[in-house]
Amino acid sequence: MLNTNLTHITTPAQLETTLAENENVMICCGRMGPMCIPVYDVMESLESKYPHVAFRDMAFDEPVATAVRGLPQVQSFRSLPFVLYFRGGQLVVAKCGIQSKQDVKAVLDSALSAAA
Repeated sequence: MLNTNLTHITTPAQLETTLAENENVMICCGRMGPMCIPVYDVMESLESKYPHVAFRDMAFDEPVATAVRGLPQVQSFRSLPFVLYFRGGQLVVAKCGIQSKQDVKAVLDSALSAAA
């Protein structure tokens, strides 16, 4: 399990429920390493500013991550974390690697805006 203050997705059922019950979801699938920790920190800092988005993490090396690692949109990814943005249960943006607060906010404001 990841050592973050985010809500963890640890089972396929939790992933399905999260996507079904939330219009907007951001998932960071990674490890507790130097490329992933800054993204978790950004997510934690933005969670209260984006109440219409469900912020979740997922351990890359756990069986639940098979669902994420198998997505066609991430097949070319060669660095962690995998950061996925879902709207209405559909993947709308997929990115990999370290991302700044500005990078994350840009996607949240465009792809997962409350007004959209």
